[in-house]
Amino acid sequence: MASFSTLSVVTRRLEGKVALITGGANGIGECAAKLFSKHGAKVVIADIQDQLGEAVVRQIGPENSTYVHCDVTDENDVRNAVDKAVSTYGKLDIMYNNAATIDFGAHPIVDNEKKDFERVMAVNVTGVFLGMKHAARVMIPVRRGVIISTASIAGHLGGTATHAYTCSKHAVIGLSKNLAIELGQYGIRVNCVSPYALATKLSKKYLKLDHELFEKMSHDKGNLQGATLKPDDIANAALFLASDDAKYVSGQNLFIDGGFTVFNSAMQVFKEPES
Repeated sequence: MASFSTLSVVTRRLEGKVALITGGANGIGECAAKLFSKHGAKVVIADIQDQLGEAVVRQIGPENSTYVHCDVTDENDVRNAVDKAVSTYGKLDIMYNNAATIDFGAHPIVDNEKKDFERVMAVNVTGVFLGMKHAARVMIPVRRGVIISTASIAGHLGGTATHAYTCSKHAVIGLSKNLAIELGQYGIRVNCVSPYALATKLSKKYLKLDHELFEKMSHDKGNLQGATLKPDDIANAALFLASDDAKYVSGQNLFIDGGFTVFNSAMQVFKEPES
C-alpha cells in the first residue's frame, strides 16, 4: 500500500502548481480543472456561469479549488481573477485561456452583422490577450510560468466554421507564437491546443445536434477511425503542455484532430479496399 501511495504522488504531474482556467465551469475547461487538480494543482475556475463554476468547486473540493466570476472581455475581471489566484495560493504557474464563444449560423459575409463579429472577437481574441497580459504581469517577475490557450482546427483551415470564429482562432495561434518569443527570455512557455470538432454545449448548440448525433457526425467526417474525441482528450493535451514533461516546448500549436488537418479528402491514395 505504501509503494502505491508513493507512486501516486510521484506521477502527479502538477504537484504544487497553481492554475487559472477561464471558461472552467463546463466543457473542456471543467475537464481541465478536474484533471489539473487530480495531478496536484490548486485550481482557480474563472467563468461567467456562477452556479456551474461553484458546482465544479464542490466536486473538486474547496481545499483545492476556488471560483471567481470573470467576463474575459472585461480587463478588471481578468486582472481580478489573476490577483485572486496569487492572493489565495501565493502564485500563478499556469494560465489556461479556454473561454470562447461563436456566432451561430455560417452566414454569407454580406449577411454577417458587425455586432456579432465583434462579440466573437471580444471573447475569443481580446479575452485571450487579456489573460496573457495579466498572467505575464505576475509571471515575469518570478521568471517562470506556462500560458496555454484553446485554439481550433478553424485556426488552420478555412471553411470549417463561421468567419468570426475562424478569424478569432487564427488570431489565438498568432498571439501564442508572438508571446512565446517575447516571454521566452523570462523562462515562460506559451503554447496552444487546436481540437477537432467535439461535443461541447457550445458546439452542439451551434450545429443544432444532440450529443449522440454530434459525435456520429464528428466520427464519420474525421480521419482517425476507432476513436471519438472527448473534452478529456483536450484536457490531457493541456496537462502535457502545462507539465514539466513539456519543459522545452514553446510556441507550438498542438493539434488534437486525428490527422484531420493533414488529410486531403480529394486524394484517396490510402482508401481502405472494399471487402
